[in-house]
Amino acid sequence: MAGLRFHWRLLQSSEAPEATRAAMTQSARTGVPDLPAMIEFCQRAEECGIDGLLTDFGAAKPDSILLATALGLATEKIEFIIAYRSGLLCPTTFVQQLNTLSTLINGRFSLNIVAGHSPREQRSYGDFLPHDARYARTEEFLTICRAYWQRTAPVNFRGTYYTVENGWLNTPYMAPHRTFPELFIAEGSEAARQLAITRGTCWMRLPDTPENVRASAASVLAANKEAGLRLSIISGPTRQEAVQAAYHLIAGLDPRRQEKAQEKAFMQHSDSVSIKAAYDLADTEWLTPYLWTGAVRSHGAPAAALVGSPQEVADALMAYKRAGVSQFIISGWPKRESMIFFGKEILPLVRAKEREEESHRHEFGDGNEHEGSYQPVDRKPI
Repeated sequence: MAGLRFHWRLLQSSEAPEATRAAMTQSARTGVPDLPAMIEFCQRAEECGIDGLLTDFGAAKPDSILLATALGLATEKIEFIIAYRSGLLCPTTFVQQLNTLSTLINGRFSLNIVAGHSPREQRSYGDFLPHDARYARTEEFLTICRAYWQRTAPVNFRGTYYTVENGWLNTPYMAPHRTFPELFIAEGSEAARQLAITRGTCWMRLPDTPENVRASAASVLAANKEAGLRLSIISGPTRQEAVQAAYHLIAGLDPRRQEKAQEKAFMQHSDSVSIKAAYDLADTEWLTPYLWTGAVRSHGAPAAALVGSPQEVADALMAYKRAGVSQFIISGWPKRESMIFFGKEILPLVRAKEREEESHRHEFGDGNEHEGSYQPVDRKPI
């Protein structure tokens, strides 16, 4: 069984160690790339054994494709998960840009395809489709992209949202061992899950208990696609220190940012199934002994965090692996320091556990000795 793959969310410009979602969105500085700081972050990620870095997409941030190009040219090993929203470029132009990028950085990127969570922001890009129609359009979008990457014939397509006639691109997609980029399909809706099955390579959802993740990902795994989680990690030498760090993250916030009125105002502008579900889950602060939702309302849905000592976090990650998860996109606070701590203290424990379980499989067969081994216990933080 292949080892878990760990990706980290890229550092943003002028990012304060404990910045909330609202603070980062409202700061004009986040829209201007700080290349020296970002390049240094990429280099640290390479040293830490991180597989890839997520370049976010949104009106408050730099263009994800251009940013990945600049960072890819300044690095050697790290890959980039380029977030992009279907429908904002025609598929021919999109593939042409990505194929060109693949020739410049040896194919060191994958795609995190999202359909957008905020109708208000989508309209600012000229996109007025409702949620399910955006996913139907994404299906057509990726069908055309995959046809270009096959390079077997001119691309001809006629659908509801796109029509392409005799499409051909002279610049190929170039990457070792792949004929097209990995395609992460993000969001927890049924539309997103089905899109991952038909056009993606990995369904990327927000965290829940391992049991619930296993159940939700069953159809994806049955289709021989991967399942991934986007979450945060708060760790320290001991569990008590990790829990203290978690509560310190939200302790100094303006109390108004933690009220449900703030949450409802945000949700009025979102039609994301994942985000709505994440806020509902946040009514329970500890979903498992290690999965904490206390920062979700202030720092966003991906702030649901594994909290504990390195050993406890490694155990929690392995519980998700046994539930079928194979990739993680992670963040932490401060982002750089938490990534370095993960690479030094947690990742070696995960790799040791993987080797131990692989050895056990070779010795005793491929039975389900570990299935269901995660047992929820006391949900108190300490």
